[in-house]
Amino acid sequence: MRRKRTHDKEIPQDPKFASKIVAKFINMVMLEGKKSIAEKMVYGAFEVVKKNLNEADVLKIFYKALDNARPRLEVKPRRVGGATYQVPIEVRQERGTSIAIRWIRDFARTKKGKSMQDKLAEEIIAAYKGEGSAIKKRDDTHKMAESNKAFAHFRW
Repeated sequence: MRRKRTHDKEIPQDPKFASKIVAKFINMVMLEGKKSIAEKMVYGAFEVVKKNLNEADVLKIFYKALDNARPRLEVKPRRVGGATYQVPIEVRQERGTSIAIRWIRDFARTKKGKSMQDKLAEEIIAAYKGEGSAIKKRDDTHKMAESNKAFAHFRW
């Protein structure tokens, strides 16, 4: 073993929903350490989602959106005898969730002309309905893993 094992940092739950995943989402949206602004954005986005979908439980919508956007497979480059192969591997639950959060955040940031909370709300609603940029990215990732299935035996 070359390195020591890393220890996952324990993230405290967010104050409003008492959810670690929402706290992680807030931390990923946050820029330059301005957590209160990130909280306002995320909670505002949740209010917009609640209003648009006429649903009481926003957390259920958010979790469903994350689960829809979460990749099950990804490719990892492996060097074997001078050639680099894209080897498909399964994604762990926590990693998949953080990838889905990152995709939703990034695609919301690239949109133009609206407030960040509206853009976040749009991405969450699109992912909940099984459409939008994050879902397209997940499908592309799955297609790449599927097309490189022949190199699965290089997994170790």
